[in-house]
Amino acid sequence: MSSAELTSTRAPRVSAARRLVKRAFRDRDGRFLAEGPQACREAVATPGVLLELYVTADAAARHPEIVAAARTAGADVVRASGEVVASLSGTVTPQGMVGVCARVGTTLDDLLATAPTLVTVLAHARDPGNVGTVIRCSDAAGVGGVVLTEASVDPLNPKAVRASAGSLFHLPVVTGPSVADLLPALRAAGLRVLAADGAGERDLDDLLDDGSLARPTAWVFGNEAWGLPAETRALCDDVVRVPIHGRAESLNLAAAAAVCLYASARAQRRH
Repeated sequence: MSSAELTSTRAPRVSAARRLVKRAFRDRDGRFLAEGPQACREAVATPGVLLELYVTADAAARHPEIVAAARTAGADVVRASGEVVASLSGTVTPQGMVGVCARVGTTLDDLLATAPTLVTVLAHARDPGNVGTVIRCSDAAGVGGVVLTEASVDPLNPKAVRASAGSLFHLPVVTGPSVADLLPALRAAGLRVLAADGAGERDLDDLLDDGSLARPTAWVFGNEAWGLPAETRALCDDVVRVPIHGRAESLNLAAAAAVCLYASARAQRRH
């Protein structure tokens, strides 16, 4: 860790890091921000990812293992004032630690080469908090990878990274394919493609009961506001609804994804 504390929010390296909140600069620089101890801990555990660590004296004292791991990994550890770290943070109460990371992600071909048995597809998802939460749910359910179609929000958006709680660094994430190209590729790889939609003809409980969820599956989840368009549903093998047993109108995107992914994970484990 540098001996002198960095106190200027206008320092060139701080300005370079701060601009990574914008997708254009993330794409240009091949870098993104990971805020908080959990995200930085997972970033440094992924070889070659953590490049810089901005940390306050208090945060360094609370998490010496992260600072030590960052040094061992060859990251540039910068002791910074609370004002500097806050300028890189998107939260009301910063946690005193922000990492600058090298871009992570993979290609669709590389993901399918691993022969995944469970894949999450986010079609035109626009809310970064939802995207990060679905990545976290996918990680917890043991999903082989997450694919975000074109026009979806960048999973390296700071809010998405925070919401993923470190899971972004645990599983392959693909960005950019069109729905028209993606779904046939998933099917060709041996995955059954299921659309999650409240108006689906099939009931999730029925699929659990008949054992069909034990098959390799790609779940397709739509936009938070308008769901999946008819042309996307038509490209899927089945359109499945999560049963609503109470009086709630529906489930939000992240909740529906968690229910569907865990149903498949359970069926596959039992199989």
